[in-house]
Amino acid sequence: MAFGARAETLPLPPAEVDLVGQVRVVDARHEDTLLDIARRGGLGYNEIKMANRGVDPWMPGEGTRVTLPTQHILPKTRREGIVINLPEMRMYYFPPSKGEFRQVVTYPLSIGRYDWRSPLGITKITQKLPNPSWTPPESIRIEHAERGDILPRVVPAGPDNPLGQYALRLSLPSYLIHGTNRPYGIGMRVTHGCLRLYPEHIEALFGQVTLGTQVMFVSQPFKIGQAFGVTYLEAHPPLKEEQGRKQGALGEISRLLADRGVSTADVDWVTVRRELQKPSGMPVPITYINGARLMDARDETASEPGEDTHRRVAQR
Repeated sequence: MAFGARAETLPLPPAEVDLVGQVRVVDARHEDTLLDIARRGGLGYNEIKMANRGVDPWMPGEGTRVTLPTQHILPKTRREGIVINLPEMRMYYFPPSKGEFRQVVTYPLSIGRYDWRSPLGITKITQKLPNPSWTPPESIRIEHAERGDILPRVVPAGPDNPLGQYALRLSLPSYLIHGTNRPYGIGMRVTHGCLRLYPEHIEALFGQVTLGTQVMFVSQPFKIGQAFGVTYLEAHPPLKEEQGRKQGALGEISRLLADRGVSTADVDWVTVRRELQKPSGMPVPITYINGARLMDARDETASEPGEDTHRRVAQR
């Protein structure tokens, strides 16, 4: 089956608005897996699985309604360059402004395993490599050899190259943003520290970015955003090496709310705790307007595809 992973290119909202995109719903086809649907929708595996708990990832079934978590709270950073939120396994690229109309492009990605962690901090793109060869470090060659997979010292460009057709070298030694010859691993924690994108996405990004583009790695499992007078929470599981943040999540969220000037008395803490216990990975309204709670995509009566969910109000 031919694939063209949807790239989310969205209007960048004004500074006081943090939400971009809309949650969508599609019907699964007979031959679909959640991975197929994720790729078509520009999503990674973990995020589509979180948004569709109870749906069989390998056989969702013809006609099954599948939620696409294609609405996001922008990370709490400056809106420039590339921002990679590791717990979310998602990249946000803010192209240089061409006039007043600005955009943000967002892609799912794979990050480093617990024993091969992706970095935190600020770096930049130093080299653009079309059709890259791969020189696996000795540690990776040993790891593969222990599984009976003997790697050559240099893997030439081509269909067997795990870097795919494009790579962006970072100023941090040994780290790349690159494509893949195994696209079904996108949205998982499976790499040796590099950042892996769908082939279609790295091709698009490669054509857009320039040398010197800033790349910022952040760890924001809990994002607070505001739009149209409503406060939203988007929760993701913290990284394994940051599990203390799971225990301290309520305190962290309280601090984030205070930074926004939101009174804890206005917060729906039942919804907050629900999202922390079973994160949906989608922005969920957590404040009330005149005693009413806004519907979210997990409500049975949530809006149909294309409808603007934050404008629908249900009585608490």
